[in-house]
Amino acid sequence: HRIIMERCICTMERKEYSAGATKHSFWFMEFRNEVKLLFEGKTFEEIRELCKTENIFASVTPERALLTYNAVTARIKALGNSFYPVFMNGDVATQKLFALAAMMVNDTLFFDFVYEVIREKVIIGSNEYAQSDLNIFFKDKQLQCEKMAGWSEATLGKLSRNYKTYLYEAGLTDKGREVRRIFKPILEPDMERWLKDNGMEQIVKALSGVR
Repeated sequence: HRIIMERCICTMERKEYSAGATKHSFWFMEFRNEVKLLFEGKTFEEIRELCKTENIFASVTPERALLTYNAVTARIKALGNSFYPVFMNGDVATQKLFALAAMMVNDTLFFDFVYEVIREKVIIGSNEYAQSDLNIFFKDKQLQCEKMAGWSEATLGKLSRNYKTYLYEAGLTDKGREVRRIFKPILEPDMERWLKDNGMEQIVKALSGVR
């Protein structure tokens, strides 16, 4: 199939806060495999079928395979398809940053955490964050958002653990127990240009730690 490249015009749309990330992983290998198949001309429907018939994501159950496919596909669609060649030409570090950027566009609460907490830490030169930063972030959001006010401590705890894992697996932090060091990534020029051209300058700022 010939892929018609589209500029992503749904750029940085603010979505309702969601706790969906409690059930999700970073899923970098799955993200990379799906983008590769799409780049080679497969459709989302064909990839969904491969998940069912060939278990291409090596999921433990068919239900898990579908959950993974749905989450990864939503992330990819959040960026549109014009990033495929930039992604395929990038090194692994760049590909991980693309996977993280896709999560941030698809999950407004996670984007806000990276933008408001991690970016601010880098701006002020702190370069580390702790569980207390997550606690304060969630507490503030619960005061601002009625929907979040009803979320349980268990939900917030799972979100905290998953957010920390996402940042670690994307290469943005170490795996410290009490405090985690933040590593400011160097964005490849092609990736940075693509993000800016597609209305995602806020992602660039969030990742680069700039005002």
